[in-house]
Amino acid sequence: MQVMPLNDQQLIANYLEGNERAFEELLKRHKSKIYTSIYLFVKDKALAEDIFQEVFIKIIDTLRKGKYNHEGKFLQWAMRISYNMCVDYFRRSKRRPKVSPTETFDIFDVLQVSDDNAEQTMIKSQTHDKIRHLVDQLPPEQREVVILRHYADMSFKEISQLTRVSINTALGRMRYALINIRKMIEEKEVSLK
Repeated sequence: MQVMPLNDQQLIANYLEGNERAFEELLKRHKSKIYTSIYLFVKDKALAEDIFQEVFIKIIDTLRKGKYNHEGKFLQWAMRISYNMCVDYFRRSKRRPKVSPTETFDIFDVLQVSDDNAEQTMIKSQTHDKIRHLVDQLPPEQREVVILRHYADMSFKEISQLTRVSINTALGRMRYALINIRKMIEEKEVSLK
C-alpha cells in the first residue's frame, strides 16, 4: 500500500492545528525554489538568506492570523511575497537587481539532475555557465522575466501579476530576451554544445 504525501493545503491545515512538522515539510518542499529566486535577484548570499527568513516569517505570521486564502497556490503565493520583499529591498537601496554569477552559489547546484557520466556532467556545466552568462547580459526587465519563468517556474499570468505589467508585456519581454540571447550567440559564436 502506497501512502500519498500531503499536499500543501493539508500541510497548512495540519500546521494550523499545531503540527510544527507539517510546516517543516512545507518549507523543505519549497525552500530551494524560493531561496534560488531570491538569490538570483539580490546576488548576495547573506542578503538572500535574510530575505528568505523574512519571507517565511511573513508566511508564518499570515498563516497564524488566518489570512491565507490562496487555495492550492502556496508556492506562487510564497514566490510573490519573496519577489515583493526583493523589490522592497531594491527600492530602499535605490537600485535594480543585477543577476550575475558568484563563486559561492550557483543556481544549477540546487537543480536536480539525473546521474550522468563525467563527460556529460562537464558539458552540462559548461552549457549552464554559458547560458547564465547570456542571461546576465540581458536588460533588467528581460532578465527578470527569464528568471521568474525558468528558475521559479511561474506562469506568464503569475509573472504579470507579480511585476505589475500586462501578460502581453511579460510575453514581449520574454520574446525579446530570447531574441537577444540568440543574437548574442550568433555574434559571439557561442557554442552551447
